[in-house]
Formats: sequence, C-alpha cells, structure tokens
Amino acid sequence: MAITPELAQTVFDRADCLFDQAEVRLALDNMVGALGDRLKGRNPLVLCVMTGGIVVTSELALRLPFPLEIDYVHATRYGDLTRGGQLKWIVEPRKSLAGRTVLVVDDILDEGQTLGAIMDYCRAKGAKEAISSVLVDKQHDRKQGLKKADFAGLNVPDRYVFGYGMDYKGYWRNAPGIYAAQTQDE
Repeated sequence: MAITPELAQTVFDRADCLFDQAEVRLALDNMVGALGDRLKGRNPLVLCVMTGGIVVTSELALRLPFPLEIDYVHATRYGDLTRGGQLKWIVEPRKSLAGRTVLVVDDILDEGQTLGAIMDYCRAKGAKEAISSVLVDKQHDRKQGLKKADFAGLNVPDRYVFGYGMDYKGYWRNAPGIYAAQTQDE
C-alpha cells in the first residue's frame, strides 16, 4: 500500500527512537572490528542485499581498511510492504562467487527467509565461505530461515523498525537512527 510523504512524516514524528545515530555508528564500528579480523587477507567480495543493505554496506565498506570488491543481489519478500510474502529474485550478482569469501550485508534479520536463501545461493554458486552480516537482528521466535547472522550490530524488539536502510512503506531508509513505528499498519 503506497503512502504519502505527509503520512510518512507523521509516522516518523510519532515513532520511538530505539538507537540514535551515535549508537548506530558505534555498533557499525564494533562490526567493522570483528569483520576486519575475519576478512583481512581473504580478498572478500562484499555482496549488498538491495535495497535495505545499501546504507549498511556503504558504512561498513568505508571503514574496512583493506582491498575488497563490492557487488549486489536483489531478492525480496517485502518490497514496500510491511509483511513478507514469497521470495522474488530481481537481480543476481554479476561477479563470480566461486572460490570467494563472500560477505553478505543486509539491513535486518527478521524471519530469516530472504537472507537464508541468499546464503544458500552463495554456497550453491561455489563460495568458499559465505558470511552473513546485518545491522539489526529482530528478537522473536518466528525465524524460519537463517536463525542467526554471523555478525549483527544491534538487537531490536519485535516491532516494525525503520531507518539506516530499513524502510517504512518505501520511506525513511534515510532516517538517522533506528526507529520503531507506533503500529505496523499506520
């Protein structure tokens, strides 16, 4: 369901800020430290999961102090919706994954089906190692695909969250923190 910019502003104005920009940046710094230890010297291919992973991928890539390549994959269960549906593959990576250490970067691990399918795809395409990384891990017991990311920056409660790449019905991927909407169906 499309919404207006005015409604998107109202949702933002009423939302709860779970993590401000400074807290998110600290979480990203911590992720970079752990990822750097794991990836240094491995010639990693960073695979951005579009569209939500674009902000997180950018933030991580700018902080990792060694050469790496970046590509993207676009698979989604959400689109601009607030509930996931059937997985839809839109774009596969252009670079070969065979024999590579692949770091898959996404915005959120919610139910785990999309990220789990992408991780399976990487292994099926011959990745030597597939590593999952998300900015946000939503805390609930409904995970059906990937249950836990290899690297996660922040844990959030089971609410509809947006900001830092995550959207509210197509808006607010650019919000400078992690916010929770008052209700999912505003």
